[in-house]
Amino acid sequence: MSLQHLGGATLTACLRHWAAATPDEPAVTFTDFADDPAGRRRGLTWRQLAERVDAVAAALPVRPGDRVAVLCPQGTDYVAGFLGAIAAGAIAVPLFDPGLPGHAGRLAAVLDDCAPTAVVTTTGARPAVEDFLGGGVPVVAADRPGPAHSWPAPAAAPDDVAYLQYTSGSTRSPAGVVLTHAAVLANVGQVVRGLGLDPRTATTVSWLPLFHDMGLVLGLITPLALGLRSVLMDPLAFVERPVRWLDLLGDHPGAWSAAPNFAFHYCAARVREPERLRLGGVAAIVNGAEPINPDVLDRFHTAFAAAGYSPEKTRPAYGLAEATVFVTTGPAAAPQVTTFDRDALATGTARPAETGVRLVACGVPAGQHVALVDPHTAVALADGEVGEIWVHGPNVGAGYWEKPLESTETFGARLTGEHPGLPEGPWLRTGDLGVRHDGQLYIAGRIKDLIIVDGRNHYPQDVEATAASADPAIRPGSVAAFAVTGADTESVVVVAEHRTHDALTEEAERALAVAVRRLVSDAHGLSLRDVLLVPAGRVPRTSSGKIARAACRDRYLAGDYGKALVR
Repeated sequence: MSLQHLGGATLTACLRHWAAATPDEPAVTFTDFADDPAGRRRGLTWRQLAERVDAVAAALPVRPGDRVAVLCPQGTDYVAGFLGAIAAGAIAVPLFDPGLPGHAGRLAAVLDDCAPTAVVTTTGARPAVEDFLGGGVPVVAADRPGPAHSWPAPAAAPDDVAYLQYTSGSTRSPAGVVLTHAAVLANVGQVVRGLGLDPRTATTVSWLPLFHDMGLVLGLITPLALGLRSVLMDPLAFVERPVRWLDLLGDHPGAWSAAPNFAFHYCAARVREPERLRLGGVAAIVNGAEPINPDVLDRFHTAFAAAGYSPEKTRPAYGLAEATVFVTTGPAAAPQVTTFDRDALATGTARPAETGVRLVACGVPAGQHVALVDPHTAVALADGEVGEIWVHGPNVGAGYWEKPLESTETFGARLTGEHPGLPEGPWLRTGDLGVRHDGQLYIAGRIKDLIIVDGRNHYPQDVEATAASADPAIRPGSVAAFAVTGADTESVVVVAEHRTHDALTEEAERALAVAVRRLVSDAHGLSLRDVLLVPAGRVPRTSSGKIARAACRDRYLAGDYGKALVR
């Protein structure tokens, strides 16, 4: 099945095609490090995968349009469960088993929102899942589906809903993005064209969780659409030893992968003897899902140069669940980093300068429109002006599940005024701020996270990077900066994780807080209300690893972090 044929296809049709065309070729391989430190590989061919999917689909007591929650651990069972729900005519809801630490509340909220008719899990996870559900919902084990119900289901159409992708909830409660077969497969085509990858030879390698949009599209849907081999591993296995991911990349020449910025930092900091790795054959690693730090990219490229990894293999990208996942990707060249004048950026203009804010270009769209728009007037802005990122294309979701007002507000925007070459609408309002410079998109931050003090805009990730530079023991990517309402204006708080917080004396903690204040004042002209140093793990994150600034603000206001030593 070629890119040209994806326009009229469905995910189920893709599976049927590859099961018939290449039945004995490997479809998905899971490398299991839980019982074997060297990694035990368990795989399914396309024929075997289709058989597993059909068994799950036949066992699900559902009708077309019902929701099926996928609560499987990472692995081939997850793939079979997700595709089985879709093959049964239901709407899949990719989630996670209740054993994932720290996310029980989110799981309960999502299940309440989507109201699944059935749940897919595994035999091993079934007791915990049934205990969490408390009864009332049929549970099917993907590895032992049980007896068949009425099936096969009616053939799906491209405009039918394939699955609900729940947002990570970085600035609001999780919402289920409604994604059709057509939208998802359109995004696959956009990704392949944007990255310039050869779908005939590539292998995808991923540790990203399959319930996350980037992990699902990279690790499951793109290989399914194009007949590629997918090599998966558990996210925990990556956290335990990040070299495992790099080893798998080296084992599969032509492999491509994706990871958030923190993974690049984590690998550069944790991997020993990088020269023994074989990364010269890697096609590309997409860097997306969170703000990209140019210093982290430099460290990663330096650390793995001896292993054959070159900067042009890193492909900065921008995307979001509401657009399936990918919106823009960088060219096959070393990532473009531009320094913008900080004061000009604060007033909404991107002007290159010798010193200031360093931002990484996230490329250009493929097969979709991206506009920078004044969020108050809906007027498209010129290049060099900071505005809200709006997206229009066949990959955009149909709305939020059972949320008509929010859907209209987010997915139904229209431009006003003159906008040559751009459709009037409907547009997806991303809530992200960006600027187009030299033809590429740069991400400035989230509108809801923007810090406004005395009429000047400050981007929280910029303040966070400055705070983290005060001490090597402050964990990069684990700092939250946010505004709180003061007597006359907003004031700013910084909460930063410190690697050895328990060993800090009160005097040392006070001195470090003073240093953070001084650096932020010098760089941004901000007088911080509070600086709080906390142990590792105290800054909340979304399910995709982003800093949850709103949740951190709530904890601060509730007094969960105690009192600052210096005010």
